[in-house]
Amino acid sequence: MVNVPRLVIAAPSSGSGKTTVATGLMAAFSERGLAVSPHKVGPDYIDPGYHALAVSPAAAGASGPAGAPGAAARVRPGRNLDAYMCGPGLIGPLFAHGAAGCDLAVVEGVMGLYDGASGQGELASTAQVSKLLRAPVVLVVDASSQSRSVAALVHGFASWDPEVRIGGVILNKVATDRHERLLREALDESGVPVMGVLRRADGVTAPSRHLGLVPVAERRAEAVGSMRELAARVRAGCDLEALLALARSAPALDVTPWEPAVEPVAPVAGAGRPVIAVAGGSAFTFSYAEHTELLAAAGADVVPFDPLRDEELPAGTRGLVIGGGFPEVYAPELSANEPLRKAVAELAYSGAPVAAECAGLLYLARSLDGAPMCGVLAADARMSGRLTLGYREAVAVGDSALARAGTRVRGHEFHRTLLEPGAGAAPAWGVVHPERRVEGFVQGGVHASYLHTHWAAAPELARRFVERCTA
Repeated sequence: MVNVPRLVIAAPSSGSGKTTVATGLMAAFSERGLAVSPHKVGPDYIDPGYHALAVSPAAAGASGPAGAPGAAARVRPGRNLDAYMCGPGLIGPLFAHGAAGCDLAVVEGVMGLYDGASGQGELASTAQVSKLLRAPVVLVVDASSQSRSVAALVHGFASWDPEVRIGGVILNKVATDRHERLLREALDESGVPVMGVLRRADGVTAPSRHLGLVPVAERRAEAVGSMRELAARVRAGCDLEALLALARSAPALDVTPWEPAVEPVAPVAGAGRPVIAVAGGSAFTFSYAEHTELLAAAGADVVPFDPLRDEELPAGTRGLVIGGGFPEVYAPELSANEPLRKAVAELAYSGAPVAAECAGLLYLARSLDGAPMCGVLAADARMSGRLTLGYREAVAVGDSALARAGTRVRGHEFHRTLLEPGAGAAPAWGVVHPERRVEGFVQGGVHASYLHTHWAAAPELARRFVERCTA
């Protein structure tokens, strides 16, 4: 049984301010000395970076008051809860794994409360995740262009699905004292209490670009200051005691925490644990914490490196993982690091296992917007005006260092780049839904694709990759 107090922060639609509120609440509760577990519904990589900062010692500025349960001496990653990629059955276990030992969990929703995977009902929606977690929902409403109508909106969302418990409302972008009074009077009749009011000038914004917010890894010093300001404004505008009481009203969750317990790969005599280098830094910020946990559980030593700064791969590297990010923003700098590009190419040509997703795929290409990349793949990438976004179902076309032929996965695409050609002679995946096509490259030990996958749903991928590194 899991008894962690928890809240889901949702909204009627995107742009209502749920990221601001959720992140501000994480920071404000962390400042009070609570150990807060941050979560995000869906496949988003950027918001969890801000969540992790919000609960970090750097943002809290202190370890909390004497005798507090134990603030953020430990840095907790922001974790995703994606019912499409991982399946509904893993949501509770993954949540329990991330929230273990915490005083409070805050889950930021995705899009509107009832929006999920296209054409698949409630699947992967914030509403579904709230029900799977038996967690009360706080609805963040953009009140900038309404007064009494807010009550009809809240009533509609609260009554749409009786299994979704909306326990409170936070009003965002409120103009004046009079505007606030009108909104509160209207909501008095709805039966849903107002737990916070943020004024129109209260918003603390982060810079954005073609795929959303600029990741926190690219603006950490500035983001720390913004986070403290955001925490102060949310603390001043929200009833933290009422929100904490609502979180504590969540019933026990009858789940067993997920563990990254794949069967360890038997080490080669005298060889020790294989070193798997994982790309990070400002250019490669998209990753799921469970991936490195699974690799370590399977018997690997996971060592991060920064392709923008490091001119060599970590000593003894026998496998390489390059996840998503923004190589298009840093193409000149990545290209200028010629020693590392050569090292990556040599590792790939040696047949060592290399798993590359999206940004990693572009880094392995010949060029990106004309700048030379690693040249492992006979393909060239460029920015485009078209956003490719959505869930995918795919099957491994052939055997690779990552997957056996026939392995089925669910994944997600999110990019504004084009790769020509989009698939090699041996493709990585055959996409079977929502359209049928092949994409990606399997070449020697390389598995490179635009498709982001969540290995918690397929831990055999991590074990197979470590096994190939060991061999």
